[in-house]
Amino acid sequence: MGFFSKIKEGLQKTKESMMSKVDAVLNSFTKIDEDFLEELEETLIMSDVGVSTASDICEKLRAKIKETGATDPQEVKGLLKEIISDMLTEEEPFHMDTQPSIIFVIGVNGAGKTTTIGKMAANFKSQGKKVLVAAADTFRAAAIDQLEVWTQRSGVDLVKHQEGADPAAVVFDSIEAAKARHADVLLIDTAGRLHNKKNLMDELHKMFRIVSQKAEGCDVEVLLVLDATTGQNAVSQAELFKEAADITGIVLTKLDGTAKGGIVIAIKNHLGLPVRFVGVGEKIDDLQPFVPQDFVEALFE
Repeated sequence: MGFFSKIKEGLQKTKESMMSKVDAVLNSFTKIDEDFLEELEETLIMSDVGVSTASDICEKLRAKIKETGATDPQEVKGLLKEIISDMLTEEEPFHMDTQPSIIFVIGVNGAGKTTTIGKMAANFKSQGKKVLVAAADTFRAAAIDQLEVWTQRSGVDLVKHQEGADPAAVVFDSIEAAKARHADVLLIDTAGRLHNKKNLMDELHKMFRIVSQKAEGCDVEVLLVLDATTGQNAVSQAELFKEAADITGIVLTKLDGTAKGGIVIAIKNHLGLPVRFVGVGEKIDDLQPFVPQDFVEALFE
């Protein structure tokens, strides 16, 4: 099954919820007026697009209606599709050109971080890349074991210390190993940090420092894993993490299990962060690189 079929299937709940509500608004008005636009904005907010993003979309919609001279509410769907498509497609390039390229994976426990790393490892390996994983979440019991299961399943190497070890030391050793083994990608797991755990935030900064010293000149991406089923809470979580780390992109898990897929638009528009990967199922190949155009097509089709 290709990405489009998977994202289409994964977005089924969001499409049924969000687009059926949008259609209901379009069908209950005969002309485009302020009441119609207010109703539409409210519908977008209820679909987890968020208040500020829904407001931005409707602002742009007003301009497009003026520009095109549209008078029939049915014409709005095409304009809406155009606006959302424009919002999502201003992509920042994903930097993976050096050997090794380093990807930090951060996020709260329960968002699907370990699973994401295993699936990303499999994804990169299927592209012919040599992948190494660092088990730098040394705080959580069983985190290392869980990661070991996933790396075995993906067929990639793991660098680990014992539970409770210094995470920065794991990062140090994993960079050495990545260089020695000519790895293309080094994926670094980190503890499920909460914004109020200062010691964990300090630990994250320590790891970043080691990477800048030991892997100077290497491409470094910092991906935040968010659980799509938490809706707007995921956006709040991202705001907190953004204060502590220079996040370069988002991985959105469990998109297939929720009607809250509208947060993809909120994350990009409100936080200015591109969604890099989306989880659309349980299988190892169900973590897919995010293609904005396909997302919009699947939503509006």
